[in-house]
Amino acid sequence: MSEKLEQSTFLITLALVTLVFGLLMMPFWVPLLWAVIIAVLFHPMQVWLGKRWGDRPNLTALTTLLTCMVLVVLPVLFLLGSFLQQALSIYQQIESGEIQPGNYVERVREAFPAVQGLLERFDIDVNTLRENAAHAAVAASQFLARNALAFGQGAFGFVLQLALMLYVAFFLLRDGRVLVDLLIQALPLGDERERLLFQKFAEVARATVKGNLLVAMVQGMLGGLIFWILGLPAPLLWGVVMTVLSLIPAIGAGLVWLPAAVYLYAIGAWVSATVLIAYGVLIIGLADNLLRPILVGRDTKLPDWMVLLSTLGGIVMVGISGFVVGPLIAVLFVAFWQIFSREFNSAAIDHSPKASIEDD
Repeated sequence: MSEKLEQSTFLITLALVTLVFGLLMMPFWVPLLWAVIIAVLFHPMQVWLGKRWGDRPNLTALTTLLTCMVLVVLPVLFLLGSFLQQALSIYQQIESGEIQPGNYVERVREAFPAVQGLLERFDIDVNTLRENAAHAAVAASQFLARNALAFGQGAFGFVLQLALMLYVAFFLLRDGRVLVDLLIQALPLGDERERLLFQKFAEVARATVKGNLLVAMVQGMLGGLIFWILGLPAPLLWGVVMTVLSLIPAIGAGLVWLPAAVYLYAIGAWVSATVLIAYGVLIIGLADNLLRPILVGRDTKLPDWMVLLSTLGGIVMVGISGFVVGPLIAVLFVAFWQIFSREFNSAAIDHSPKASIEDD
């Protein structure tokens, strides 16, 4: 009796300590998450370096981390800085009246009278729509400007989180295999199940990060390129916006290039508008339709609808990092139910009366 009481007390205390530790780490969950993702993504490179250089874990981990910085961290920082700079420029142009968002809606209305009639059928006032578009554009520009200023003022905090991410990633790269073995030994789920779940985690992390980021960067680059070729304003800004929106499957960059094409039609730039629509459908859309199923869907082994919904749900739940968190939760959900179906249902079938009679 006393032994069971001690064990129960210990388990309750263990759960409380774990909960408190989780709350303690809560402010750092984003850099910790990306440190884990970096370790998972670049683990194959570390293994390859280890085979070539022998047992030198510190050197292989440091080399892998420096490669990650050159290939990923520095380009992302450059794009972020350029994006914020152009966002501030757009905000200043709106504030000075050089750009008047309401005029764009008015030009579309004048160019397409049928649209006005269609809107009136649904009791949508064009003037109200124009005012709302102007307010939305001003609010969006103010949001970008405010966050740009906040980013500049909070640069120390950003640098601190970046340094924390890289610091933790170094130790995860160096000691990751040992930590996984310790977790498998400690968790009471069964070693085979735990290895399967860790394998699923690694597969989905690689697929979602490499696949989604690669598709997003390709679409953003292609979108920014066509904006620059057609002489549209702020091509780098809209390229980065398309990159971010392309993290959402099936929707993505079309939220930028399609309204731009409609506006070009409205102002009479028929050739540019037609080129933009053809380019968006055939080039930008084709990149999504070809690359995403190969890089994301195949490795996650999730249907397209689940990838879309889990990505959107993850972004709503935790922000931009949700494009990784959402599919991870979805895959773990599927994996747990597959384990349950395989083990518990088969056990129930094996112990059913019918099975016993057949065995006899």
